[in-house]
Amino acid sequence: MLAIRKAEDRGISKFSWLRSQHTFSFGGYMDPQNLGFSDLRVINEDQVVPGAGFGTHGHRDMEIISYVISGELALKDSLGTGSVIRPGDVQRMSAGTGVMHSEMNASEEKSVHFLQIWILPEEKGIAPGYEQKHFAPNTRQDQWRLVGSRDGREGPVTIHQDVSLYAATLSAGKRLTYDLLPNRKAWLQVVKGELQLDGQTLLAGDGIAFSDLDSFAVTSRHAEISETDSETVSPETVILLFDLAD
Repeated sequence: MLAIRKAEDRGISKFSWLRSQHTFSFGGYMDPQNLGFSDLRVINEDQVVPGAGFGTHGHRDMEIISYVISGELALKDSLGTGSVIRPGDVQRMSAGTGVMHSEMNASEEKSVHFLQIWILPEEKGIAPGYEQKHFAPNTRQDQWRLVGSRDGREGPVTIHQDVSLYAATLSAGKRLTYDLLPNRKAWLQVVKGELQLDGQTLLAGDGIAFSDLDSFAVTSRHAEISETDSETVSPETVILLFDLAD
């Protein structure tokens, strides 16, 4: 079984400095039909104007993953940690017993576009901590690259939950398959570009839930790019895949 969550059906929050689209219920956006998927609780697609961002605020008992699509995101926290996340980076923050942090656009000239992902931890009350790694383009070009997992195999960031997170960048016409083990399900998020799945076209911001399947396949669809939209349409397709416990 598969179910498609279209980008235009997501919740949305708009402010002078922020445009945020919510795949699942978040903040003031409540949708009883979309509260999460397995242990995946939040996928927010955020765009923050230059020089602005989320001031200091608190989290606890959540695995928070930041994935920058374009621009640069600067983070600081109450543990003394500070970093800048750029495209190709994956950062995991374990909020655990509690942490205060801020997320700001690192540029005074360009917007930052990123995904904020929340996953429930296996255990409450763990020590707060961070991990950030860069994954070179060639390691995820036309293939699945493991960028987050519970056991840290293959060098990704460690997530304190039974989840495997993969990233892939697909050239036009590239087909990828994925095999699901018994008692597993998957969520695929289209980050950039276009996909074909069972004769349907999926666009950036769309999400697909897979369950009770042995395998599935997606194909990157070539997008015709004119001069006027060359900065907003990607000739490649970028996807994230979450393999989760059923």
